[in-house]
Amino acid sequence: MSSQQNEQNIVIIGGGIIGCTTAYYLASHPKFSRSTTKVTVLEASAHGAAQGASGKAGGLVAKWAYPRELVDVSFPEHVRLAKEHDGAARWGWRFVGCGSWEGRGEPVADGTGTGVGAGGERKSLEKTVGLDAESVKKQRAATGLPDDLTWVRAELTEGYSPMAAAGAQAQVHPYLFTTSMLELARERGVEFVAGRVTAIDVDKYEGRVRSVTYTDPSSGREGLTLPATHAVLAAGAWSPRLLPSLPISATRAHSITIQPRPGTPIAPYVLFTEIVLPSGADGRGAQRVSPEIYARPTNEVYCCGPGDDSPLPDTVDEVQVDQTACESIREHVASISQELMEGTVDRRQACFLPVVSVGGGPIIGEATSIAKGLIIATGHTCWGICNAPGTARAISELVMDGKITCGKLQKLLPSRFI
Repeated sequence: MSSQQNEQNIVIIGGGIIGCTTAYYLASHPKFSRSTTKVTVLEASAHGAAQGASGKAGGLVAKWAYPRELVDVSFPEHVRLAKEHDGAARWGWRFVGCGSWEGRGEPVADGTGTGVGAGGERKSLEKTVGLDAESVKKQRAATGLPDDLTWVRAELTEGYSPMAAAGAQAQVHPYLFTTSMLELARERGVEFVAGRVTAIDVDKYEGRVRSVTYTDPSSGREGLTLPATHAVLAAGAWSPRLLPSLPISATRAHSITIQPRPGTPIAPYVLFTEIVLPSGADGRGAQRVSPEIYARPTNEVYCCGPGDDSPLPDTVDEVQVDQTACESIREHVASISQELMEGTVDRRQACFLPVVSVGGGPIIGEATSIAKGLIIATGHTCWGICNAPGTARAISELVMDGKITCGKLQKLLPSRFI
């Protein structure tokens, strides 16, 4: 076989966590050589990598996530990556407590405003000073609330249940993890190009991928091409725009980040809440809401609400943020936490998650029924952060070795979905 036949041009479509992590694993594979293998990441955003869900997710990594076959590969890979590249310092890696919290919420006094009088600065009214410490202790014991989880109000808690034992869940900062994977990949020779892919070109005679056509998002230049022996479709919710047969729908999710007041301790927990809010002055009856709350190492707290079926825009740079939805999330989490009520909202954001609409997923593997060399890696729902290393390892094995050996991922193969 000639050296020309051995050359590989691998184009990864999507600069999110799946695409960037796959680039790192390809460039770290024992068979990778800069002289024979070129890996290019094409990202549609004009603002760089991790502009979609990969930069706006919670960052939970859990052994109890799904699908189990992929998690069993991904979780130990997360641990390994953190050890090899100082993930604690670089992308906020740490083990966390994670639990299901149920209880009552109290009205947020400042509503959509700050509640601070003109000319003054926020100051606590010290409403909890007179709370009987022994009563709080008994409440914690009765509900199972951990002693160090002090940033939710014990007197509002009706029940707390850990999701799993210690060591079964950890976290990363999604944006930092994604950009770190890209940086490490680029150090190994991977190229990053801003480009919105418009077509995956297939040689109709050989039935395999030939090239990828894209538009430069900054200049608007169209019809640019990259030669490709392999095209890895990792464009998340936008993947069906290039491959309409993919059974993937898009779910929009809003989130905010809150910076507590300086010196406020925020213990490392992720909470899945069920909050019953009282009847409002607007005549609405009691309602049940379920925000998720993620404490991060920098004391930043990430909070997200439910999804919606808002139409997917043409590009990630056109995603619209509903400010009312973000404010509702703030009010909901503030209703059970004085620390979050007194904190400052840093970011109000939205992203789209790729959901395999026929059930199951994600979709991982070569779509040989469409074209040889067309690799699918999408449909990870909210577990893209958790399952990126397992996906990336599987794709790197498939491209470099010709088969996936890290896990039994047959039920995720494209042939089951398209």
